[in-house]
Amino acid sequence: MPSALTDLSRYPIVQAPMAGGASRPELAAAVSDAGGLGFLAAGYKTPEAMYEEIKALRGLTGRPFGVNLFMPQPSVADAAAVDVYREQLAGEATWYETPLGDTDGTTDDAYEAKVAILLDNPVPVVSFTFGCPSRAVFDAFAKAGTLTVATVTSPAEAQAAQWSGADAVCVQGIEAGGHQGTHHDDPYTDGPGHGVGLLTLIAQVREAVQVPVIAAGGLMRGAQIAAVLAAGATAAQLGTAFLVCPESGANELHKRAVTDPVFPGTALTRAFSGRPARGLVNRFIREHGPYAPAAYPQIHYLTAGLRKAAAAAGDPQGMALWAGQGHRLARELPAAELVELLAAELDAARASLKPDSAS
Repeated sequence: MPSALTDLSRYPIVQAPMAGGASRPELAAAVSDAGGLGFLAAGYKTPEAMYEEIKALRGLTGRPFGVNLFMPQPSVADAAAVDVYREQLAGEATWYETPLGDTDGTTDDAYEAKVAILLDNPVPVVSFTFGCPSRAVFDAFAKAGTLTVATVTSPAEAQAAQWSGADAVCVQGIEAGGHQGTHHDDPYTDGPGHGVGLLTLIAQVREAVQVPVIAAGGLMRGAQIAAVLAAGATAAQLGTAFLVCPESGANELHKRAVTDPVFPGTALTRAFSGRPARGLVNRFIREHGPYAPAAYPQIHYLTAGLRKAAAAAGDPQGMALWAGQGHRLARELPAAELVELLAAELDAARASLKPDSAS
């Protein structure tokens, strides 16, 4: 990363912005105070709620932090396919005694209003997921003194981000938990079974662009951070590793499920949102994943009530349990302790790679 970004934190450790409540101010503050770079997730929040979280975070720490925005999505969903999926989910609605959601909600996640707030009240870093802003937006943030990061899942997306003016790219490998940050949701190329592993993707992106790379995808240990740094990244972004921390706002059922052997592993699925996302394989994914259409955020709205009802009923089999492939390595530590442990593991891994001066 350029010095402007590396100077923001003591360690090359970024806490991933996890939409849905996990990345609350308490978590971001703990990570930033410990020497990492904490992040808030503005996705699914109103502009007012985002602003209040930023104020709360500033009241908890004086250290730099970031805010992540979702890009507006094109209205390309097949209405007939959504209706068929609604019919398929009727039994879930009956079981959880809650109506299915309205799929006519906004597809822009109040993007323009959130950008306006962040330009009026600048934060150190803003990152973007599900697409790439225009050069005008990047230029406006640069003028405001905000550093920008675009999430990418391919060399072509990285080139688009560099051309548009991003200060860095967050390279997301197929191992990552939660939604794949593809710029275009193509069911033929972005669905389950597609995607590139993180180390290969870092190499591809490093040959395609000159901007710095933040690596994301299944990272849970300091030795893995050392590996992505050796591969050419300048920082590592971890989500699932911080999900189980006490400062995380994730549902307690979700936290426990991450290390529960009842769940056989993870899979990419459109079942909960209509976009590929990696989560712990549960009943809902097994029963509905094969039939879910490419329709984001319509399916997200459709299943929102079901997910909340399942959580209220204490039933993780109906929840979206986002997690990366390394979820079994999660450690239930306070966020500050986890940052320090990861940094120590990183130092140890680096030391083990140095040539023996006596040889």
